[in-house]
Amino acid sequence: MKLKAALLAAVLALTAVPALAPAAMAQTPMPDPLDDRSAKRLDKMEKVVRELRSIVFQGRDTGKPVVVQAAETDAQIAAMSDRMRDLEQTLTKLNGQNEGLTHDLDEARRANEAEKARGDALDQRLAALEKRIADQEAAAAAAAAAPPVAAAPTPASTDPATAFSSARQMLLDGDYAGAEQAFAGYVEAFPDSAKAPEARYWLGETQFVREAYSDAAGSYLGAVRGWPKTSWAPDAVLKLSRSLVALKKPADACKTLDELAKRYPKAPATITSKAASTRVQAKCAA
Repeated sequence: MKLKAALLAAVLALTAVPALAPAAMAQTPMPDPLDDRSAKRLDKMEKVVRELRSIVFQGRDTGKPVVVQAAETDAQIAAMSDRMRDLEQTLTKLNGQNEGLTHDLDEARRANEAEKARGDALDQRLAALEKRIADQEAAAAAAAAAPPVAAAPTPASTDPATAFSSARQMLLDGDYAGAEQAFAGYVEAFPDSAKAPEARYWLGETQFVREAYSDAAGSYLGAVRGWPKTSWAPDAVLKLSRSLVALKKPADACKTLDELAKRYPKAPATITSKAASTRVQAKCAA
């Protein structure tokens, strides 16, 4: 500011007494050559002097208040404009990144909700399974604590056909407990009858349903002794192998399945399909 004030005074003096300028300049000795730095400073000072002269003449010619503007204003405005553009570009880029992050967050939230739903479903299935196991354990404990059930009496009828028909009807009516006792009574009363193997098969079915696999295996084994050529025989062999798998006897199960394929090559597709899956469970050799 002091420099500009001094220069302004110098300009006023020059404009007020123009006639003295040549004389004064004539008496001023020539300076030594300036180095680059000094030359730049001198150029800058001359530029300031020119600006001040312009300001003085503007005020004198127009009579209006003089508005002083820095020489660097345009450059500063241009620089500020460039910076604003850079900021706008940066803001646009950040907005794009923010939209991407928002999308990723939404995807993660949806995935989390899906996982939570699957977890809830698994929890419900686990709770149902635990309840089923608890119910079975309670039923087993109650059965163990209950007094033993008397064995089914020998059928009053001396007719094996009537006794078999009665037991079969109980099975068809859904009375599995009654059917089990009736078929057990039949096998005990008529062990050598023509229907005895089939009675053992149906007895095995009632035992298999209640997961008494050891009893079921014995009944199925008695049913298929001699490999009878009947409609129920392939199923009896299959159920025997499945009972052995449940009893943790995979080697015996695999041997039984081998016999099934050999003894009953024309077994129904449903039997062969279940036999294949049972082989996988027992890890039988190919």
